[in-house]
Amino acid sequence: MNKYKFNFENSYLVLEKSLYTRLEPIPVALPKLVIFNQDLSDELGLDFYSVTEKEIASLFSGNRILEGAQPLSQAYAGHQFGHLTILGDGRAHLLGEHITKKHERFDIQLKGSGPTPYSRRGDGRAALAPMLREYIISEAMNALGIPTSRSLAVVTTGENVYRETALQGAILTRVAASHIRVGTFVFAAMQKNRKVLESLLNYTVKRHYPSIDTNQNKALKFLYAVIERQVELMVEWARVGFIHGVMNTDNMALSGETIDYGPCAYLDEYDSNTVFSSIDKFGRYSFGNQPKIAQWNIARLAEALLSLIDLEKSKAISLAEKAVNSFSSLYEDRWLSMMRAKLGLVKPKNDDKKLIRELLTWMQRTGADYTNTFCDLRDKKKLNDISKYDKEFEDWTIRWQLRVSNNPETYKRCIDLMKKTNPEIIPRNHIVETVLDAAEQGDLQSLHKLLDVLKNPYRKTLEISEYKTPPKDDQRIFQTFCGT
Repeated sequence: MNKYKFNFENSYLVLEKSLYTRLEPIPVALPKLVIFNQDLSDELGLDFYSVTEKEIASLFSGNRILEGAQPLSQAYAGHQFGHLTILGDGRAHLLGEHITKKHERFDIQLKGSGPTPYSRRGDGRAALAPMLREYIISEAMNALGIPTSRSLAVVTTGENVYRETALQGAILTRVAASHIRVGTFVFAAMQKNRKVLESLLNYTVKRHYPSIDTNQNKALKFLYAVIERQVELMVEWARVGFIHGVMNTDNMALSGETIDYGPCAYLDEYDSNTVFSSIDKFGRYSFGNQPKIAQWNIARLAEALLSLIDLEKSKAISLAEKAVNSFSSLYEDRWLSMMRAKLGLVKPKNDDKKLIRELLTWMQRTGADYTNTFCDLRDKKKLNDISKYDKEFEDWTIRWQLRVSNNPETYKRCIDLMKKTNPEIIPRNHIVETVLDAAEQGDLQSLHKLLDVLKNPYRKTLEISEYKTPPKDDQRIFQTFCGT
């Protein structure tokens, strides 16, 4: 353990060498700390209280390698918009796995830390705004209670990166349960070497699903376990209106965490067809399509596992198809339970799905704000104000209030459930963009204020009123970008 209390291992090095490359980050010209996540540092049991910003910048730029770190870049494949591509960490270095005092294991990764053998002619670097976007959104997701990678630090490099224009270079330090992806298994299966695939399965099960380690059909049970976590994650995204933007197989973490925040955003007005990613021309990764794409990605995982599910190919396919097909009904059940909670419906009734669909249809037709509508349902004055001007909504609220009154619980219990399920605030796109523009000019005040507000997304206070307001027409953000 070093003086910063990093307790490094790198168990990934036990895997076959085809799955990674050992190499160090490329030093940068003039690293400078932009932001450091003290809360996360404390949670990890680290100690940076007496460390200068200059020293922190040197460590999290890759200019100095932390004691005990063994940097590597991972190899994996990815179905990008459905097309298989050989990928890998083209601009990232995994320093190692930090083991906390609670014996929790977290990857510590630098993103934007220089070219690797997987860069595919890329520069291996990242720009400041996309790295800060990941910092903001990942920390917001954590506060919302959604499984996610976290952000420990952002450091500028003193060098420009060139996309459409020259931009400030930056490096993000990402913390995750692991960086093992669906694409990691796809890549392992492509090696046509059973030992490579089996060792990866054993490693991933031991790390993330230890309860199934001794099961007779480990690969099949693993597939079902991954399905369970991905269903839960998709339901959580739907709960808060989150759109990932690039749900390629290399961006689906098998730990069940949200990872690889690129052109991500949150719904303002409700529309299931909403797309923000500048490269998603046909809506493959739209808000309403995310569960289907998660299932599609799971099917690619199942294909990679076939040889481990059963030696008889036809039987393996049959077992895998049954598992993959279970995704839809499981998601529908979990989604319905989540939506009931958003509406304060404590005990299920047969007509609940119809009531929920009617509200979403009205919201889509009218462009109602996704976050604020569910909050307004708890406010009788706001509810009455909306109902005065919309007969369809008025009729719906009468049916909803009758349904709530028929709950076997008190009205207060219903409202409390809604408060726990529906956030008061999300990181709205127009506000995030304003904050990022200011940060690029060296003004970090609005960044820190936004992050402070996002720490308590379920608490209603006067201080958050400006963050609850939907964008005006001239403030709307229609596209977000990957930054690669």
